[in-house]
Amino acid sequence: MAHTLKILDGGMSRELTRLGARLVQPEWSALALMESPEIVRQVHSEFIDAGADAITTNSYALVPFHIGEKRFDEQGPALIALSGKLAREAADARTDRKVLVCGSLPPIFGSYEPENFDPLRAQHYLSVLIDNLLPNIDVWLGETLSLIAEAEAVRSAVEATGKPVWISFTLNDKGGSAASEPALRSGETVAAAAAWAAQSGIEALLFNCSKPEVMEAAIKTAASVFRQMDAKTEVGVYANAFEQETAEEKANEGLSGMRAELNGDGYLRFARDWVSAGATLVGGCCGIGAEQIQKLATELKKQV
Repeated sequence: MAHTLKILDGGMSRELTRLGARLVQPEWSALALMESPEIVRQVHSEFIDAGADAITTNSYALVPFHIGEKRFDEQGPALIALSGKLAREAADARTDRKVLVCGSLPPIFGSYEPENFDPLRAQHYLSVLIDNLLPNIDVWLGETLSLIAEAEAVRSAVEATGKPVWISFTLNDKGGSAASEPALRSGETVAAAAAWAAQSGIEALLFNCSKPEVMEAAIKTAASVFRQMDAKTEVGVYANAFEQETAEEKANEGLSGMRAELNGDGYLRFARDWVSAGATLVGGCCGIGAEQIQKLATELKKQV
C-alpha cells in the first residue's frame, strides 16, 4: 500500500523569536517553555494552520546539555510534560482533520556531537523525556541523531510504549558534493542506517537539520535499501536553512544566519525533488517557517 504524503511542521526557534519569545544559550528553545509557553502554543497552531499534518513537541532543548543537570532533575519532568500538553492542545483544537503530535527525543549530549554519545547515561535522560511526553503524543521522533547507536538507544527506550517510532538522522553536509555517498555526521553511511531501520521495525526513517542539497541522495539511497529488503518503512526529510558555518562555529553555540534563497519558492523546489525521490514525510527544520510549510502543504499534495 502506498503511503500518503504528510506535511510536517517547521523549525520552532525562529518562529518563537518572530512572535516575541526570548532565545539565548544555553537554554535555547526551552526558555520559551519557562517564560512564554503561550508563544510555544501559538507556533504549533500557526504550523497547523499552514497545513502541517504533524507537529513536534518543543522538548528538543529539555536535556542537561541545555538546561543543566540540576534544573533537569528539578524542573525537567514538568517542562517536558508542558511541551507535550501545549502540542496536544494545539492539535486537538483542529477539529476538521487529524494532526499528529510527535514527541521529540533529541540527541542527549548535544547536536552534531556523536563522539559524546554515552549509551548508558542516555537511557536515564531518555526515560524522563518518554515518561513525561507519553500521555500527549502519537508518535516518537528521535531527531537530529548523528549515529546509529543513538537511534538504537531511542528505539529500545520507547519500545515498551507501543507507540510508532520515527528516527531522523542529521547528515554530513560539510564539503561533500551531492554525488558523494550520503553519510551521517558519525561517518556511518545512509545505506547502513537504512538497513538498521528496515531491521528495527521503525515506521519511518527521516533526514533533518542538514542543508537541502544533500537530502535527495539520502532519500534515494534509503528508498533503494528498503526496496531491496522489502521493507515498508517510510522516508522523510526536513532540511535546515543554515548558512554555511565556518570551521570555528559549532551547532550549539548561537544563532546561525539563514539562507535567503530558501524563502519564497526556494525551499519548495528542493521539496518537489524529495517527493519525486520517494519521501512521504516532508517538512522543515531550523529556519523554515510557517510560510514555507504552507507552500509545501499547498503545492506538494498536488504532485502526488
